[in-house]
Amino acid sequence: MTPTREISPKVRTSIISFMTIILFLSLGFRLYQIQIIENEKYQKTSEKNAIKEKIIEPYRGIFYDRNWKVLVDNQPGFTLRITPYYFDTTLIPILENYFKLKPGYIKYLLKANKNFSPFIPLRIQRGLTFEQISWLEENKEALPGVDYKIDMQRSYPYGVRASHLFGYCKEISRKELEEKKDVYIMGDFVGHSGLEKYYEEYLRGVKGKQFVYVDSKGREVGPVNEGKNDVKPVSGYNAQLTIDGELQKLAEELLADKSGAIVAIDPSNGEILTLVSKPDFDLSDFASLTPASIWRQLNSDKNKPLFNRATSSIYPPGSCFKPINALAALNDGIIDEKYVYPCGGGFSFGNHFYKCMGTHGGLNVVHAIEKSCNTFFFSLILKNGFERWTKYGRMFGFGQKTGIDIYEEISGILPSVEFYDKIYGKGKWTKGYVVSLGVGQGELGVTPLQMAVYVSAIANGGTLYRPHAVRKFFNPEADPKEIIIPIEGKKLPIKAEAMELVKQGMFLVVNGAGTATHVRIPGINVAGKTGTAQNPHGKDHAWFIGFAPFENPKIAIAVIVENAGFGGAVAAPIAKRLIEFYLKDKTKDVQALAANKN
Repeated sequence: MTPTREISPKVRTSIISFMTIILFLSLGFRLYQIQIIENEKYQKTSEKNAIKEKIIEPYRGIFYDRNWKVLVDNQPGFTLRITPYYFDTTLIPILENYFKLKPGYIKYLLKANKNFSPFIPLRIQRGLTFEQISWLEENKEALPGVDYKIDMQRSYPYGVRASHLFGYCKEISRKELEEKKDVYIMGDFVGHSGLEKYYEEYLRGVKGKQFVYVDSKGREVGPVNEGKNDVKPVSGYNAQLTIDGELQKLAEELLADKSGAIVAIDPSNGEILTLVSKPDFDLSDFASLTPASIWRQLNSDKNKPLFNRATSSIYPPGSCFKPINALAALNDGIIDEKYVYPCGGGFSFGNHFYKCMGTHGGLNVVHAIEKSCNTFFFSLILKNGFERWTKYGRMFGFGQKTGIDIYEEISGILPSVEFYDKIYGKGKWTKGYVVSLGVGQGELGVTPLQMAVYVSAIANGGTLYRPHAVRKFFNPEADPKEIIIPIEGKKLPIKAEAMELVKQGMFLVVNGAGTATHVRIPGINVAGKTGTAQNPHGKDHAWFIGFAPFENPKIAIAVIVENAGFGGAVAAPIAKRLIEFYLKDKTKDVQALAANKN
């Protein structure tokens, strides 16, 4: 048996002393490391916990019309917020109950945003009432991490709706936030449609920052460094639109109880004077909190008020497309002024008889436009050839987007050989398929905006301008202080003689024996073209395109009224009111003019 060796008291004391020294040395080194070596790191962390960074939202740029009337402005609103770092989650039921939030909504928001800094406040609800603000103030001490913020919401002081053109703002999506996290934070409102979206970069401005000390309960106790480190926000650029507010208001009134669209353009530069799509919606409903009931109603409305008919709906243009058929033939020498084609009440091709609106006898191209003779244009597209007709249609911008400064636009449909080969099969369609295109029917589909751009080009003698609704941005705080939107246009290769013959025909539509004689305005020469577009789903659509004054056009316009029948009876009188108002009756009351529609 091996005897146990006992440690002497002296040795034991030495070991304990050694371990104690090692322990104190370790603690001392760690203290040195924290206070000396990593001082800067922990200082920043400490400051971060004690200093609160407050984002100061800039004013969003406002919209003026071309005559400096304020169409879209900002007004203060109140938004409920939660800062996760300071928030006591046991308060969730109280908040959801008082603010009538869906149960679980706050928990969902906290979870969805857990990857972001807990010091960034989450927007919970916009559009707080005075009563709700009072409740928050009264219970401030019992609601750590809960506050409200005054932010800017859109207002529309002039009474112009223009909902599809202006567009609205909406809380940024998670996808967009991931893509642009250097600019936005969660909860930011960004342009979601229309001009608000297209020009978001100019309108949003630059956020400011304010630094304040907070106590252990998150209460603000004063500015950091007397506010010297604060960063002032920079307001967004204000926009001068090309829209005429009074004209827009009248156009909206005239189309108020109808479905359709109106687009008016300054033919000298492509500036949009008015753009209306009806039915529409009230942008005020989107300025702060959009009630779910309104959103459901708008989405389920069979008349589709959220849909922009002016730029995103396609219609057959009917007889309004005949001038392009004529221009193609005149410009390429297929016909001349003396060319006459007899109308006996219709056009026979193959085993089909295409009816005309009357029996016009022999007509040249000018009078064929004046009388809107289908027979003449049924035959002319075959004389032109399908490819030439397509070429000239494309030249005037059909089958492609106009490039308007909103994103909600489609290209429409301009049939071509390739198009027919694709839908019918190569060699499986004949010339008979294209006859209807000669009078603007068949597969041809255009937007009201395209029609306005097209008639604008005829009005100015052949320059196709990119339509745009903003003239310039300006902001004395920013650099540069002013941004001018460039005018973009291209001169079409159309001979002046060809253009003049077509314009003569359109002049006679109104001032001769044409289909829009009741559009005449004393003292103003108006030129135009009516169209009655066949609609396979119901009554025909009524079209009118025109411009005035004939000698020096200041306004070109396209009007379509869905299911309204003959263009000369419904669409043309609306255009007349607007042309007369723009050129002559600006001093008259819009409401009174709109009330006397028919």
